[in-house]
Amino acid sequence: MTLILPKDYRPTLTVRDTEAAIVFIRETFQDKLAENMDLQRMSAPMFVEKATGLNDNLNGVERPVAFDMKAIPGDTIEVVHSLAKWKRLALKRYGFGMHQGLYTNMNAIRRDEDLDNFHSIYVDQWDWEKVIAKEERNTDTLEVTVNKIFKAIKETEKLVEARYPGSTYRLPDHVSFITTQELEDRWPELSPEEREDKIAKEEKAIFIMKIGDKLKRSGEPHDGRAPDYDDWQLNGDLVFWYEPLGSKIEISSMGIRVSEDSLREQLKKAHCEDRAELPFHKMLLEGKLPYTIGGGIGQSRLCMLLLGKAHIGEVQASIWPEDMVEKCEEDHIKLL
Repeated sequence: MTLILPKDYRPTLTVRDTEAAIVFIRETFQDKLAENMDLQRMSAPMFVEKATGLNDNLNGVERPVAFDMKAIPGDTIEVVHSLAKWKRLALKRYGFGMHQGLYTNMNAIRRDEDLDNFHSIYVDQWDWEKVIAKEERNTDTLEVTVNKIFKAIKETEKLVEARYPGSTYRLPDHVSFITTQELEDRWPELSPEEREDKIAKEEKAIFIMKIGDKLKRSGEPHDGRAPDYDDWQLNGDLVFWYEPLGSKIEISSMGIRVSEDSLREQLKKAHCEDRAELPFHKMLLEGKLPYTIGGGIGQSRLCMLLLGKAHIGEVQASIWPEDMVEKCEEDHIKLL
């Protein structure tokens, strides 16, 4: 557990005013996101059957919260880590056409999360997915989409500042792009985390592309990515420099989804070719699912960023170790 305690931190909003601001940010941003991206809000599951292969395996080591059901004996039900694969299937099931998409309100439990100022075992995000043409599976499509999301964030920031002047953390006016290989080439002596901090501080807002495959110098991935949703050559993370904590903050992970060929290739690289027999993966490999782009945008993290909060626990109710609660209390950080 790591914890950053900013010097002389004093929240500018009371707990009740913070709660009101959270509601305003969430409602405003999801409207802007839907408008900029042409997305329809849809209902989404909180848990899925393990046997379907629909749950997000994240880095492959995190344990999902699992339980059984009286009504379906013998099946294992898992609380979702994210809806990365479920959304692609939903676009087919619900008859979404070319360039149409959906977004959902996703809540998850990640029991193995390492807790700090930005990470909680409770995950709340806007999960979104959109149909694209096969020929649109390229970097241009990815960058255009990132800029639309950035635009929605900036439009929300403007309205938040008008309502809560003096309590809004100001963001840069544009987002830059860089690949993980370019980061390694530039700072080979640093760890991936240190490289992200360096480039975020330099650019203020950066989209870090191509996450999951091995880098040329180290022979290791920049960061872990499940092999069966993002195409590792067409994905990335949207990261901001966050001055109140002197650190980067990741707001969104997204990407163009795997094609039949990239799924086979990535399953092989990840040594989990057995997943090809799961229902979702079989549909994909047989060409029965649309080509899509999608991702997740952290709700609490966006609230934290726009309101200049020192800890994600100031904008969401979760469970924290007692020593973290005590240290935060001593430094005027009120965890909900």
